Amino acid sequence: MHDPAPADNRPSLTHLDARGAAHMVDVSAKPPAARAAVAEAVVRLTHEVRDRLFQGDLPKGEALAVARIAGIQAAKATPQLIPLCHPLALSRVAVDFAPAGDDAVAIRAECRTVGPTGVEMEALTAAAVAALTVYDMVKGVCREAVIERVQLLHKSGGRSGSWDRPGTGPAGAPR
Repeated sequence: MHDPAPADNRPSLTHLDARGAAHMVDVSAKPPAARAAVAEAVVRLTHEVRDRLFQGDLPKGEALAVARIAGIQAAKATPQLIPLCHPLALSRVAVDFAPAGDDAVAIRAECRTVGPTGVEMEALTAAAVAALTVYDMVKGVCREAVIERVQLLHKSGGRSGSWDRPGTGPAGAPR
């Protein structure tokens, strides 16, 4: 699968071979497992534009509908965008939006598959591209829009089990 840890017990990097060259990890010996990941992106806007976004009242139209489709497409295109990602048969991609604070929108992307490797990159890519799409849809009326963060909230399945970002509950739910 990958080279063993160096003699000083530092973990090896799975996407580098013994010579340090990048390569795609061989997952052919790994058994399929149900896997899930949840990622989040936050876009900060003015309060007025955030309200217009949720009302569907922007000059470019239904920004959230467009961003949802963009996020879903991005998750499916992850191996074309991130060079060493494996193509996966995604069984679920969901992109949802919620107001955050007075002037932001939280974008949450969830991906699921049954396969030999995780879907963290697909969820992160979906959240990031949905955020970029929101930015594109509001930039004409909100020059100060900013994408503040893209982060993994939850992953489950496979040998390493489940992980939740500190400060979140199961599946990335806020505590």
